[in-house]
Amino acid sequence: MKFGTKAIHGGLEPDSATGAIMTPIYQTSTYVQEGIGVHKGYAYSRSANPTRSALESNIAAIENGQYGACFASGIAAIDCVIKMLNPGDEVISTDDLYGGTYRIFKTIFEKYGIVFHFVDMLDIQNVKNAINENTKLIWVETPTNPMMNIIDIEAVAKLAKETGVLLAVDNTFATPYLQNPLDQGADIVMHSATKYLGGHSDVVMGALVCNDEGIAKEMYRIQNSSGAVTAPMDSFLVLRGIKTLHVRMQRHCENGEKIARWLKTHPKVDKVYWPGFEDHPNHAVAKRQMRGYGGMISFSLKGNSLEDAKKLAVGTNVFALAESLGGVESLIGHPATMTHGSIPKAEREKTGIVDSLIRLSVGIEDPEDLIADLEVALR
Repeated sequence: MKFGTKAIHGGLEPDSATGAIMTPIYQTSTYVQEGIGVHKGYAYSRSANPTRSALESNIAAIENGQYGACFASGIAAIDCVIKMLNPGDEVISTDDLYGGTYRIFKTIFEKYGIVFHFVDMLDIQNVKNAINENTKLIWVETPTNPMMNIIDIEAVAKLAKETGVLLAVDNTFATPYLQNPLDQGADIVMHSATKYLGGHSDVVMGALVCNDEGIAKEMYRIQNSSGAVTAPMDSFLVLRGIKTLHVRMQRHCENGEKIARWLKTHPKVDKVYWPGFEDHPNHAVAKRQMRGYGGMISFSLKGNSLEDAKKLAVGTNVFALAESLGGVESLIGHPATMTHGSIPKAEREKTGIVDSLIRLSVGIEDPEDLIADLEVALR
């Protein structure tokens, strides 16, 4: 089954009670049981809900996985993965990653005795050098947020397997339309379903997908025990969003390429970070492990002026100044003060998050209007 068909039908069946083609919103907290412990697979909606179950099956299908679990946010999904570890365990993470991920690692889990190492994963040797007998997890983002670095999933997976370490990949920027980390050797795939999977900026949600039964049992245990589950209405909205994921991503990719190439020629722009450029770090890896380069772009301004960056961020009309990404509408953001503000300045600047860096989530509007909007703001 090809991706578009899988997005619409994967893991889903018409409602058994009515034949409804869309999974109903089961807005219920509990379920009547025929006898003590005798029920139809549902007892309490924190543990399982039919609308959420349908979504979990659908997300697993499009990631080529067997087991899916949905959470109240992407951070709640990350929280679940780290709760699989124990005090004294160590995690190797990419040094360029979403600020919220960095924050939960450093300010929540570090005080419980889990040690985090942040390394430049563009060179696989850096990962190898960081592994020791306490390493239990490697956390990868690719493309990274916000520098769009490309990490070789297969190479990291090979190293993880050799050393008995779990590999989790945040696939939010690429989506299952552009890459499938499980196929490339990852043990767990994570999504902020708030972004491209939902696609309409109207829901907050996270998801995990895996193929290993043991990992899945632990994932569901933590999901049920911690209780950070997604609601039925939110599950319905993301189910609906996934049905158009393939056509939206096609347009995101087309628009992203046009804007990236235009920005690269602009006299006020210093550097443009987009994996489709041949001179982008690890472009050859992106070409091999992805089916397109997405709609996320970062760029810096000549002179590296914080004030110029702020003026640009508030000077657009079609691009909306807002956190988040992956919706049908285009967004503009300033990572140093918004999405990555929780990372210390010195750490940010080591990875390239300078004061003038701007991040774009390119939507599916007409590209001519998006370019004209940026031209006016830059001018």
